[in-house]
Amino acid sequence: MSYTNAHSRKEDREIYRLARGFLGQLGEPELTPTVIESYLIAPVADRPRKLNGLYQRLISSAQNANMKVKVVSGSIGGIKNLGLVLYGFSPKLTASTYGADSEKLLKAVIKILKPTGKIRQTPRSIWPQYCTTVLAAADFLSHFKSASDFYAWVNFFDNDPRARPGLPLILSREVKGIGFALACDFLKELGYANFGKPDVHIRDIFMAAGLCADDTSDYELFKILCRVADSAGVSPYTADKVFWLIGSGLFYNHRHLGNNGRIAGTKRAFLGMF
Repeated sequence: MSYTNAHSRKEDREIYRLARGFLGQLGEPELTPTVIESYLIAPVADRPRKLNGLYQRLISSAQNANMKVKVVSGSIGGIKNLGLVLYGFSPKLTASTYGADSEKLLKAVIKILKPTGKIRQTPRSIWPQYCTTVLAAADFLSHFKSASDFYAWVNFFDNDPRARPGLPLILSREVKGIGFALACDFLKELGYANFGKPDVHIRDIFMAAGLCADDTSDYELFKILCRVADSAGVSPYTADKVFWLIGSGLFYNHRHLGNNGRIAGTKRAFLGMF
């Protein structure tokens, strides 16, 4: 695997070791090694058996950015309710009904789901952009015969480290609005432990550690994350989770810690170590 900067495998291992050790020194008595480890083990793959489930999962990942969750899920009682206008999340029926007509889909959403709050309909507003993504996802998935066919395609990339970064890149091109980082998140949540999400927390930490620059692309940031994980002998999922826990300070399965699970100042304290 080629290196994008002068860091050695030893230096990569040290950065991961530093981060992993930092989690155990946050001063929360109940944040035990067992609790920390529970976040670092990739969950058993929970992969939908049908394309309908994959479609729902994909468009759910598509809203995991900025204010989209609040505007989309929050206004219709959850993504599951989109199934009422997407034929039970059938990619083929959705694609054949709406084509690429996002305005037609948005009209159906407004009429049938009656979202709360004001629905802005300018091209750059969240709902119109999200509807475009929903239809692009339907078109993309309609080209697969089944969920198994999709997983076989993913495995083709996942089984070759040289090809692996190309998969989220393809997804980001095929499904407008997903983006490279969200495509990684989608794959990670399907149980593919070789994928981590190159988000703002990882970017900030890697910049402080001298692993990347401010203008490093998500594609290159993902490759650096995979490199660090490989050097440390852990999966990209595990490395992602270590840096994400530091960046967010959120231990979402242990709400009794800190303030409803969030330990303040973790990111700032860790960045101060560089």
